[in-house]
Parts: sequence; structure tokens; C-alpha cells
Amino acid sequence: VGVCKQEMLQKKNAVLVDGVILNGPIMDSKAGEKLVEEACKIIMEEVVQKADDVTEKVCEWQAPETLKQILDLEMRDTGECHQKILQLCRDVIKYSVKTNHPRFFNQLYAGIDYYSLVARFITEALNPSVYTYEVSPVFLLVEEAVIKKMIEFIGWEEGDGIFNPGGSVSNMYAMNLARYKFCPEIKEKGLSGLPRLVLFTSEECHYSMKKAASFLGIGTENVYFIKTDERGKMIPEELEKQVQRARKEGSAPFLVCATAGTTVLGAFDPLDKIADICEKHGLWLHVDASWGGSALISRKHRRLLHGIHRQVNLVHGADSVAWNPHKMLLAGIQCCALLVKDSSGLLKKCYSAEAAYLFQQDKFYDVSYDTGDKSIQCSRRPDAFKFWLMWKALGTMGLEERVNRALALARYLVEEIKKREGFQLLLEPEYANICFWYIPPSLRKMEDGPEFWQKLHQVAPIIKERMMKKGSMMLGYQPHRGKVNFFRQVVISPQVSREDMDFLLDEIQLLAKDL
Repeated sequence: VGVCKQEMLQKKNAVLVDGVILNGPIMDSKAGEKLVEEACKIIMEEVVQKADDVTEKVCEWQAPETLKQILDLEMRDTGECHQKILQLCRDVIKYSVKTNHPRFFNQLYAGIDYYSLVARFITEALNPSVYTYEVSPVFLLVEEAVIKKMIEFIGWEEGDGIFNPGGSVSNMYAMNLARYKFCPEIKEKGLSGLPRLVLFTSEECHYSMKKAASFLGIGTENVYFIKTDERGKMIPEELEKQVQRARKEGSAPFLVCATAGTTVLGAFDPLDKIADICEKHGLWLHVDASWGGSALISRKHRRLLHGIHRQVNLVHGADSVAWNPHKMLLAGIQCCALLVKDSSGLLKKCYSAEAAYLFQQDKFYDVSYDTGDKSIQCSRRPDAFKFWLMWKALGTMGLEERVNRALALARYLVEEIKKREGFQLLLEPEYANICFWYIPPSLRKMEDGPEFWQKLHQVAPIIKERMMKKGSMMLGYQPHRGKVNFFRQVVISPQVSREDMDFLLDEIQLLAKDL
């Protein structure tokens, strides 16, 4: 390094400031380009080309301490050579879960969409931040176009929206927006002097509602959880009772959060009846359709969200909707929109801070395109772009086909479960969540009672451990509302076939044959 420094100082016009030579770049662009080229080849060979290969493992399980040693996580004073970096890339891919594998059923996202992947490559290379038109002209226009189209599928004539880093954040945005609408002075004066604010959501809601109430200072005790029926749907009559109870207590109800596609059971709350109650009591209705919103794309299944927009002659439908295209539609994590029926600029009024160094009002172009002040973030990723490019490539009909096929495969699996000894459904699904127990042969003749359920509770975790260590597939399990551990299978990826559904049931039987 010292020799190089001397050589640079001897060059004509060499400038040294605080011991740092300022002439020329310090990065080796050619070496960097070669690294990117070789890394992209590894990504193609080890990720993209193997995405639909069922002979590959879903995961290469290692215990945390072992994996720490394999990956050599220590960061040192001197950098590693390119070959070592490329080997690290291979290791990261090898030991990561292959969520694009046809037999990854573990979460509410799966599979690979090649158009979305290309879009992500582009945005990673360009490294944009979506707040002003001057630094992100293409991606701001894309986001505007995508939001407009999503609003159209909800059924609103107009509206507003913004893409956020996750459905949890969208739910928090909606909660804060509803509170701002209820008492706008809170933005400047804060919580002091306000009445006790109360919101309502179902027992089956996403846990982000509780977190949002805590984060926003509303308090988790002021979240009234409404009873659900046996299918996991909010009971409207119970909502009415709780609203009246809150009023009698002297509290100030301001928000109802309904769920369209609950996380575990895949339940859709009765939006029409809930909207009636919201209209009656003047409450903001937010619909968390992070998981179920993509059913709106399907003419066959959009009935699941009936009432989200209401008829023209009715005043109230949803005031806001959270919708995650990275789930059922495979737009790639993260791709999450909050959509708002208001078109008067409520989002901006609620969140703007009018930073003078970003949002100057005397710019040479139309500053209405500087939409970043609608966000609580400053830097923000262009998440709408991957959804836009995918939508352009597939068209609405292609997206609709994905939804219809996923739900048809779910239906197929349900019918197969009914045929097989040892498999038992919790309930008939209405979406892509199939919840079931596997009862091993040793328990099938056992009397139904506490001991049976205690033993059955232990079955799913053992099967899960075996499938993970074998790498054959990944399937989630959980206890839920008094029910012992059961599997939750979710169909999403277009790479999944009927054969994969059959394999899933066969593999569970194989892994549990000695239990």
C-alpha cells in the first residue's frame, strides 16, 4: 500500500489531504464488474435454475453454532479475496432455505416469479430511493400507476396509497391515519388531553394490530378483541356489543380492523355487516387483506371480500386496505401496499413533515409528484416496480390464473386428506390455508380424551424436525385457540403441482411411521 501511495504522489497534480490521496477512484471497477458477473452466474446456477427442481433439498439444516463456524461470520481488519467472497456466496445459498422450492409450504409466501426477480435485480443495481421525482422519476410514476390499478380492483372510484415495508407497517399506518382523522390535533399536541381511544379487531387478527397499538401509544388494553365463530370469522353482533360497551365506559371508539384472510385459518370476516356497524357508529373501517387481498384479482373468488367497497348507494365500505402482492401473487418480499379511499390528501396531512431540503415548493417541475412526504420513511424502496413488471408481463388474466390455480390445488389437497386414513381436517377451508392433524397408527384406536390430545400435540413437531433435517419439504405447524399442534399447509407457488400435494401426504406418513 505504501509503494502505491508513493507512486500516486509522484504523479502530476497529486493532491494529499489529511493523509488521503484524492486523485482518481479508489475502487477497482474492472475487478468489481468481474465479481458481479461471477456472482450472477452462481445465482443463476444455484438458485434460479434449481428453483423448480424437486430433487433438490428445500433446506440444508445445520444447528446455529455449526452454521456460525461454516460461514466464518467474523469481520476482520483486512478484506477477503474475491474467491473467498464467491465461496461465501455459495455457502449462503447452500445453507439458506429455498423458499422458491415447490415443496416449501411453510409461510404465506413461496415460489419464484422471474419478472419480479428481474425487477429486483434492476432496482438493486440502480439503488433508488422513492421520495422525490427528481431522484426517482420512473419508480414514482410506476408506484402511482400500480396504486391506481389496485384501487380499481378494490372497487373505489378514487383513492390514495403508498407501498410500505410489510403488512404490519401498513396496519400501523392505517391505525394512525384513523386516529388522525378522529382527532387531527394529535399530530401537534400529542396524546395528552385525549379521551381513552379504543379500537376493535377480531380474536384472529394479525399480531401487528397489538404491536401497532403499543407503538402508537394507544395501549394494548384498548384493543378490544371481538369473538369469532368456529371458522375464525368476526361475529358482527359481538362487535356491536363491544362498541356499545366502550361508549358506556366513556371511551372513544375510532377504528374497526377486519381481516380478509387470517394467518392461520385463512378466514374472511363478514365485511358487509361490519361496514354497517362502522357506518352506524362513525368508525373508520380498515381491512387487513395482506393475505387475502389477492382474491380481488379473481372473478371467481373476489366474493370472499364482498363488501370491501360497498354499492354506490351505500355510504360506508372500507376506508383503508392493506394488501401484500408478495404473498399470493409472488411479487417478491417485500411488496405491500396501504390503500386509502380518501382522495383529499389525508395521508400527506397525517404524515408530512415538509422537510425543506427535500420537498422544496419552487422546483422546476410539478411537485405533486414528490410523494415521499406521505410516508413515515425517508429512504424507501421501489417495491411497486416488481409488481408492475410482473403485471405487465402476465396481464391481469395471468395473475388471476395464479389465484385460481392455487385455490384449486388447495381444494384437491382437501379431498385427498379426506380419503386418507390418519389425516383429519380442522375445518373446510375457504382460502389456501389447509389445517389438519396427522394421527399416527399408534394413536388411531386410542380413546378421545386428554391423554390422546396430549400425545397428538407432540406429533407435528417431531415430523417437522425430521422433514427439516431430511430437507424434503417445509410445512408449518402451530397450536391454536385450544387446539393442539396441527399442520397448516399453504398453496401459493405456480411451480407447485398435484404431484407435490400427493408427495406432501406421502412424506408425512413416511416420516411418522414409527411414532
